[in-house]
Amino acid sequence: MIAVLVNAAAILIGGAAGLLLKRGIPENMGDLIMKGMALCVMYIGISGSLNGENTLVAVLSMLVGAVVGYALKLDEKLSSFAEKLEQKAGNNKSNVNKADKSSVAEGFVTATLLFCIGAMAIVGSLQAGLSGDYETLFTKSAIDGITAAIFAATLGFGVLISAVPVFIYEGLIVMISGFAAPYLSEYIIGEMTCVGSLLIIAISFNMMGLTKIKIMNLMPAIFIPIILCQFM
Repeated sequence: MIAVLVNAAAILIGGAAGLLLKRGIPENMGDLIMKGMALCVMYIGISGSLNGENTLVAVLSMLVGAVVGYALKLDEKLSSFAEKLEQKAGNNKSNVNKADKSSVAEGFVTATLLFCIGAMAIVGSLQAGLSGDYETLFTKSAIDGITAAIFAATLGFGVLISAVPVFIYEGLIVMISGFAAPYLSEYIIGEMTCVGSLLIIAISFNMMGLTKIKIMNLMPAIFIPIILCQFM
């Protein structure tokens, strides 16, 4: 688990550095940086989506994931979570406006997807659990720390919170690596990366203000390929 702890710590340290940088960035420059980051997020999403081999898996995963996410009201729960965080940060309930909650939620979802989606998170955790090889996760930690600093400077505190789901996600894979390895083939990882990357593209649209897609309600779609790829 040492590599997982290092990854989470790198996100926290990088995110904290980004928050310090944020204070010295003028509002207009911050908006411009946000748009630039949105383009980078779109690039990451497009690159990752090309890992998919079966379009039908992506389509069905999105469909099932949307139904599950809507039924569980994941977006509403995330907004409530963001509101509680704002209150604990020192704001009264009356001061917690929609923009504040949206900022925390957007930073959290964006960073969580970026840090959890992709082969490095899954393969690196499997390597750590099966053979004690930490090289992939240590490399990912360095990348995540830099990315967290950049995104925290524009998206704020929510980026730091993403260290929690990253720790849980990678930690679970490490702990169940012996059992999970046969079910996480290169094909399945590719399809999971594809679906998750499509959500990353949706995030880039939200960051640019073009859409208001409730990404959290689509999050279950990422895990649906694990089931579908057994039959397709």
